[in-house]
Amino acid sequence: MDVRTIFDACRFSSEKMQKVNLFASNELFFDLYCLEPGQKQKVHTHDDSSKVYVVLEGDGSFHVGGETQNIRPGQAVLAAAGEPHGVENLSNDRLVILVGMAPPPEHG
Repeated sequence: MDVRTIFDACRFSSEKMQKVNLFASNELFFDLYCLEPGQKQKVHTHDDSSKVYVVLEGDGSFHVGGETQNIRPGQAVLAAAGEPHGVENLSNDRLVILVGMAPPPEHG
């Protein structure tokens, strides 16, 4: 059994948001996104993949499908395939997000 301790895997950088892979397969991936205050993931799309963001710590401003909403710990948001999405940490605290995506986007 492959087990990860989520908060032990967190990694932050003052330069940019950190993506930490927890699990990856041909069918899906699970990452941690670790954002310092002021950091963001630019709004982008994945034509053939859906993404779920689950906030574990902190508050994030999520942009999905033209809407923006603040999401807190214990809340999740879905960005369906083809929907523009991104997140920004507008707070003064760190933001930790569990991110699942299926299928993983193809890298050219």
